[in-house]
Amino acid sequence: MQSFRTELENPIVEKDIIDLDRKIRAFREGKIHEEKFRSLRLARGVYGQRQPGVQMVRIKLPFGKVTFKQILRIADIADEYGSGNLHLTTRQDIQIHYVSLDRTPELWAKLEQDDITLREACGNTVRNVTSSPTSGIDPKEPFDVSPYAHATFEYLLRNPICQEMGRKFKISFSSSEEDTAFSYIHDLGFIPKQRGEERGFKVLLGGGLGAQPALASVVKEFLPEDEVIPYIESIIRVFDRYGERNNRNKARLKFLVQKIGLDEVLRLAETEKIANKVKTYKINLDAVPQPVAPEAVTFAEVALQNPLKYEQWLLTNVFEQKQPGFYGVFVKVPVGDIHTPEARRLVEGLRGLVADEVRITQNQGLLLKYARKEALPALFNVLNELHLAEPGFDSVADVTTCPGTDTCNLGISNSMTLSRVLEDVIYNEYEDLIYNRDIKIKISGCMNSCGQHGLAHIGFHGSSLKADKRVLPSVQVLLGGGTVGDGIGRAADKVIKVPAKRATHVLRYVLNDYQANSIAEETFHAYYDRQGKDYFYQLLKPLADLTTLTEEEFVDWGHEETFATAIGVGECAGVMIDLVATLLFEADEKLGWAKEAFAGSRWADAIYHSYNTMVSTAKALLLDKAVNSSTQAGVIKEFDNHYVNTGLVTLPVSFNDLVLQINQNEPSEAFAGAYLQSAQEFITEMTAAREALKA
Repeated sequence: MQSFRTELENPIVEKDIIDLDRKIRAFREGKIHEEKFRSLRLARGVYGQRQPGVQMVRIKLPFGKVTFKQILRIADIADEYGSGNLHLTTRQDIQIHYVSLDRTPELWAKLEQDDITLREACGNTVRNVTSSPTSGIDPKEPFDVSPYAHATFEYLLRNPICQEMGRKFKISFSSSEEDTAFSYIHDLGFIPKQRGEERGFKVLLGGGLGAQPALASVVKEFLPEDEVIPYIESIIRVFDRYGERNNRNKARLKFLVQKIGLDEVLRLAETEKIANKVKTYKINLDAVPQPVAPEAVTFAEVALQNPLKYEQWLLTNVFEQKQPGFYGVFVKVPVGDIHTPEARRLVEGLRGLVADEVRITQNQGLLLKYARKEALPALFNVLNELHLAEPGFDSVADVTTCPGTDTCNLGISNSMTLSRVLEDVIYNEYEDLIYNRDIKIKISGCMNSCGQHGLAHIGFHGSSLKADKRVLPSVQVLLGGGTVGDGIGRAADKVIKVPAKRATHVLRYVLNDYQANSIAEETFHAYYDRQGKDYFYQLLKPLADLTTLTEEEFVDWGHEETFATAIGVGECAGVMIDLVATLLFEADEKLGWAKEAFAGSRWADAIYHSYNTMVSTAKALLLDKAVNSSTQAGVIKEFDNHYVNTGLVTLPVSFNDLVLQINQNEPSEAFAGAYLQSAQEFITEMTAAREALKA
């Protein structure tokens, strides 16, 4: 493999990409362990697929914002390096698939030419910061949250405090109390508030979906806007030090809250304030300007391709912006997939009709901005020609899904085809429900909720069942989840498991019962609560009867072969590799980063890299004694127990006192220099002590 070079103007980005290329070369040459390399590439947005030898590349688009030029760049990349498809995700990213690992540095460099990054799109990092797609044009918003989401993204990208956490960390900003960015399922969720002229946010902490969903707790009713970034930093510092690192199934922030209590998490966050890089952070409100509206022109009369569909589309997919005279237009994208020829035709068709800014939505669609009323017929025709003008955006007919067994290692059943099938049921049998935005249907290929089934009114996740020693694809049915508003949400109840081919019948049973037995104006949540979980179990129980199976039910949706479970290794986060030599090598590398940060006058970064140097060194020595602590706080404690208190090594103070100077001092030049010196001495002395102990 030839060495890769880039000509990017940004030296930090260029260094990142060249470093990825070098690490790939080292991995190919057997110099980096496979599990360690997995952690590294995940933090660069490179994710192993179900298919061997190819990768999924996740493109990080903060709060889903993307320009026409960027869409065209991503389309070109998808054609040159991938399968020619753009997959929109529930975190407002774009994914491309079937990419060769060796070509990812070159791919990344080409994306960066249009200011698009892969950095920290996967792995144990802060994932894409999301926001309500309508932010900036939402008639109900107190103010535009886009600059706050952008500032959070910028502040945390490449920040030492969140490069190697025990698990991923998710942050959202909703535009209003409608909470369309789902604050209640995030590690940190923010809802905008105003007190007179003062801006701030309601803050929720500790939410998450997955196999064990948890709803976030309100921790601030009003956090002033200048305190948002420091607050986020304090919470992340606590999560990094005290969060689980060995058992990834118990490693999200929600589990730390369960383990030590919410009050203790908040108390620890208070102690971290002194170490924060900033005590207040003024948000640049001009960082995300409103896009330029298309020029006002006289449109020739347009012959509508489908007048009835146009009227439905106006009612369900179009809304008036807070800017008078302009309209936002939602685009329903089936299963979130746009092939590159359609992406190019879409961009070409949109020019002059809408502003040059598109937002990816949490239900895998698009939001177009600043359409003039007189442009709507022409815009409809453009979308309709591309099969992107289906009415019913964010309605019962707009099913959210993850890729499932199409590409994901963890997928158990085919969620993509099931999504299409369920949408067909709605359009063909329940057409009036395209106007119903109360009920959401969401599907995941496994229990991990990438399709957000845990917050669905009607949810499904892939599973399997056994019948006569044979395995058949199945779905776990969940009911009653969803957004209530202003930070309040509901986790769906697991009701029953049925063969996957009966999911259509599940949908019919529930919708028929809702239409027959709900009270006038009754929401689905009220209807579900009134009937109760057992009512729905009994309603759906006949569909779980395995004595009536047909041969077809042993074949999954979208497949012709008989079903067989084939679950690979999950890659939603990097896997820790506890090899002593690797850890010592990493510690030395982190020391280099600390020196580099200090030379660049980045005192807080230098301090955190020095902290990580000492913790990694201590962890390596503990492994020599077969002590594998699951948290950084545990490493600090156990190193004192096994090395300092026993006299095996001599330090001027306890290791705890040495390391935790980090949250007892301001991040000044003087402290950064002294702390860096301590880290240098510690790694040198501990490496020598280890060799002496082995002799």
